[in-house]
Amino acid sequence: MRADAERNRERVLDAARELFAEQGLDASTNEIARRAGVGVATLFRRFPTRDDLVGAVFADRMAAYVAATDEALANPDPWQGFCGYIERVCRMQADDRGFADVLTLTFPTAKALEDDRKRAAEALGVLLDRAKASGRLRQDFAHQDVPLILMANAGVVTATRNAAPDAWKRLVGYLIQAFAAEAAHPLPEPPTPRQMYRALMRPTN
Repeated sequence: MRADAERNRERVLDAARELFAEQGLDASTNEIARRAGVGVATLFRRFPTRDDLVGAVFADRMAAYVAATDEALANPDPWQGFCGYIERVCRMQADDRGFADVLTLTFPTAKALEDDRKRAAEALGVLLDRAKASGRLRQDFAHQDVPLILMANAGVVTATRNAAPDAWKRLVGYLIQAFAAEAAHPLPEPPTPRQMYRALMRPTN
């Protein structure tokens, strides 16, 4: 790639990173191009689809998301690993509105992003099994509950960002207490994996 083309690419990524953090994934490509100081045609030459742009912008954050699951698995106390994972990922959402959206959507054509998500999901499955085997995590906690948590937290983060930016911490505190085995009472059935996949596939525009 020529030096000027690489500079344009980095300008687009920087602008998209800023706007996604401020506005979420609904930020317009026209505004991204304007802030980057390039034409929309230049943006689309570098990133033909929105999925391509999202995948490039959030590659580092998705890598950190994978690292969060790996570090949770490395914790010798599976329950503490699970609680730390939930708190860490919810904080990642609070720190970046765009990433809050990324964690509650799927991007089929952004292969690297989705590969990282799949790897994180597999590690999370192992973590949940270990936490249940320890007797600390309620036995009816389902893998599908994690995207529900992230959707709920994303809603709180968006609604309270300006007025009460730490409100998400209280939500997460409540939820973690509810996940403990000693607090368990019967719950409605979770959504099926297929239903959650369909929910994550909702359009971003």
